[in-house]
Amino acid sequence: MRELRLEVRSEPSEFWRWVSPLLALLITVLVGVVLFMAMGKDPARALLVFFWEPIKSSYALGELMVKATPLLLISLGLGLCFRANVWNIGAEGQYVMGAIFASGVAINADPSWGRGVVILVLLMGTLGGMLWAGMVAVLRERFNANEILVSLMMVYVATMILSYLVYGPWKDPNGYNFPQTKSFDAYTLVPRLIPGSRMSLGLPLALLGAALSWVFLYRTRAGFGLQVTGQAPLAARLSGFSSAKNLYLALLVSGACAGLAGALEVSGPIGQLTPYVPVGYGFAAIIVAFVGRLHPLGMVMSALLMSAFYIGGELAQSRLGLPKSLTGVFQGLLLFSLLICDTLIYQRLCWVQRAVTASTSASGGASTSASTTHRQGH
Repeated sequence: MRELRLEVRSEPSEFWRWVSPLLALLITVLVGVVLFMAMGKDPARALLVFFWEPIKSSYALGELMVKATPLLLISLGLGLCFRANVWNIGAEGQYVMGAIFASGVAINADPSWGRGVVILVLLMGTLGGMLWAGMVAVLRERFNANEILVSLMMVYVATMILSYLVYGPWKDPNGYNFPQTKSFDAYTLVPRLIPGSRMSLGLPLALLGAALSWVFLYRTRAGFGLQVTGQAPLAARLSGFSSAKNLYLALLVSGACAGLAGALEVSGPIGQLTPYVPVGYGFAAIIVAFVGRLHPLGMVMSALLMSAFYIGGELAQSRLGLPKSLTGVFQGLLLFSLLICDTLIYQRLCWVQRAVTASTSASGGASTSASTTHRQGH
């Protein structure tokens, strides 16, 4: 008799560490085919709209980069947090606060300030995200509050502050009663990279952030200490690394990245502050970080993939009549599939063969069985 079992590996598999995301993507696509068929849609056409349309033209690629920019920035900050064993789940709130702080500068800017005001807009957005994440760090370090709950609940606080501002003091009096600020003046907007495209200076900033993140993690003592603190706190403490310092460092950098992403959104593609600024980038970036294996290069690739999910979901809604929630379904499927596939990093599938023989006892004539087990690992 043969059966399939999981057996713990003697050491983690590097092969499956990098192949697992690809297998998870394949499983996601296959499950997606089943979902499309269940909804009465042509799977081939649905997959074409979902995965090919977002990359088929130069304009489509530009939109892909627009979506990928905030996802990459936020995931880079979250990657530092997760490596330090700090579970910042509230990047969405830090993203919103960055958008609010940046908007405060943009709507009050004076033309005499010139184009240099863009730098101030981005800096204020970065500061807003840092302040919001810094509150989480203080509550965790001083009062031992759970950073998961605190950061998550602060998302709702940030969203309520946003609603108060766009429905109240910052509401555009000439906006036909819509809850939004006035459109930002041209000199406060982030410069576009290519005429006719919505790609802005945020894209090279995000790629620069990925490069700096790699250098910090793998070429600096502070980056090494941050990772040691997350993997072995006691060893880090004995080696002279401060857990409190790394806590503040991880959360402040994460908040800065999320705040910068929010500032780039309102001063770039959106051009004003609206209640629809929070679109879930802060939560989707968690999936981006883990699919990218918390590695800067991996997060660049996974940000592009998640961006395709966003655009593909929007196209499927408009062209195929599929529900808007399809994007969230695919994001969840990808994460769920990744968690399943990651099992193969630490365990391996083994065929277990049992050979059963019967023998008669000399004293009582009773039958006993002995089994021999053979394992073949995969």
